[in-house]
Amino acid sequence: MSEIEVLPELKQIIGAMLFAAKEPVSASRIRRVFQQTAESQGGMTREYAAVTEGHIREAVELLRRDLEERKTGLQIREIANGYRLINDPACGPWLRILTERGKTSRLSRPALETLAIIAYRQPCVRSEIEAVRGVAVDQIVRNLLDLQLIRVVGRSDLPGRPWMFGTTQKFLEHFGLTQLNDLPGTEELRRLENEQLKRAEKEEQGAEGGGREPEVEDEEFDEADKE
Repeated sequence: MSEIEVLPELKQIIGAMLFAAKEPVSASRIRRVFQQTAESQGGMTREYAAVTEGHIREAVELLRRDLEERKTGLQIREIANGYRLINDPACGPWLRILTERGKTSRLSRPALETLAIIAYRQPCVRSEIEAVRGVAVDQIVRNLLDLQLIRVVGRSDLPGRPWMFGTTQKFLEHFGLTQLNDLPGTEELRRLENEQLKRAEKEEQGAEGGGREPEVEDEEFDEADKE
């Protein structure tokens, strides 16, 4: 390794880590990286071997403020017990076009409803989900498992010992949640549902008027867009 002429600031290194990471990175993980780098690379990297999680959280906060004040189009958000560098949601319309997000696979309304039941009732078995939705959910559950949004968390004590399902870390990441307690309450769900209905009515009116075909507003599953 060539010697670094100017030692980068702690927040610079952490910013680069968050940019390169494909998933949220915790303060403890960042600290281990500093230690492992010092051991394997030596040299000036040893300067950061003693960095604590407290130092890391302070540096992340400084970096977060810098990004916000300079209006860089980027934000740092704490998601799934880690830090993640994401784009500013206000820039979403342009990023959707840039990434052709409309062509990505979407979670259908039945899939979202099934996922919501699992999220709020977990751990739960398939028969519980079907009792709420009133239809079979075998294929939907398989699709959600394939997308790694849910996982098998054990077996129930019910006759036949059916599988019990719960949400995953990727579920938290995708919906921008730090923990399951951040799931919206009843009032918030009603507000979101009303907003969704208003958007649907507006799109329907636009379609009847011969305007541009409205974009589907179902939740999209696309790891490439860190919105």
